[in-house]
Amino acid sequence: MDDPFEIHEEEFRRCILMGPALEKLYTGTQFGEGPVWFGDHNTFIWSDIPGNRLLRYVDGQVSVFRSPSNHTNGNTRDRQGRLLSCEHSGRRVTRTEHDGSITVIADSYKGKRLNSPNDIVVKSDNSIWFTDPAYGIMNDWEGIKAPQEQPGNYVYRVDPHNGALTLVVEDCEFPNGLAFSPDEKILYVSDTGFTERQGGPHHIRAYDVVGEAKVARSRVFAEVNPGCSDGFRLDTEGYIWTSAGDGVHVFSPGGALLGRIKVPEYITNVTFGGPRRSRLFMTGPNSLWAIYVNRTGCLVG
Repeated sequence: MDDPFEIHEEEFRRCILMGPALEKLYTGTQFGEGPVWFGDHNTFIWSDIPGNRLLRYVDGQVSVFRSPSNHTNGNTRDRQGRLLSCEHSGRRVTRTEHDGSITVIADSYKGKRLNSPNDIVVKSDNSIWFTDPAYGIMNDWEGIKAPQEQPGNYVYRVDPHNGALTLVVEDCEFPNGLAFSPDEKILYVSDTGFTERQGGPHHIRAYDVVGEAKVARSRVFAEVNPGCSDGFRLDTEGYIWTSAGDGVHVFSPGGALLGRIKVPEYITNVTFGGPRRSRLFMTGPNSLWAIYVNRTGCLVG
């Protein structure tokens, strides 16, 4: 396609490189999600949720990393370099140890099963934060249809010392993507609503982080249109790069829409990778995309 950038504010020009082209790296997923970069292995891993598998991209080659995957959605790495995954049909958060074994991090709250963990981040204190909407138990496509046991759709925190689960956000209709600001003083959570891309909320909320395990002052940070913010990441200057119905939208730390990266497929999630964390990887339902940008991805969240 032609110029992939749509500039709304001149500030956006500092975020992008005008030379690199938008690349389609792979096509063949049913619904791609959960991108995560392993720099020490030069490896990119992402989920094909209905395909019930995790895929691996290395030096232009794609292979299956794990199948079945319990319909894994979101992925990230912890501070020890291990893979953390949100399993829809497993209704749990798991950690893949360095030897390949699986450890269950969370699967219930107050004696009831989680809904279907969706996206996940790790704070610098090693605490794990994840969203738990019911998307993965609403049908047999993204998981396994099942009754919802939790009274709502929440964001949880896993204590790094004892593994205790704490409810931290409960005012989203369907919390989805999440990430911290570079200084970890703000938690951002997208609310994509019951019908996700077809209606309902399509905004990112912001919360002040209070102490280690609480948030306060919930407010709408930005609206995403068209589509919704399925997943997003921040760069080291606090700019938000979020999925949207027409590609990727970039917001300033103040919530202003600076510009868009236009992709011929709606984008489900993003992450920064490459040797300098300046290559933006973008998952779509069917394809994997990438483009080099003039920003460095934030390690926090």
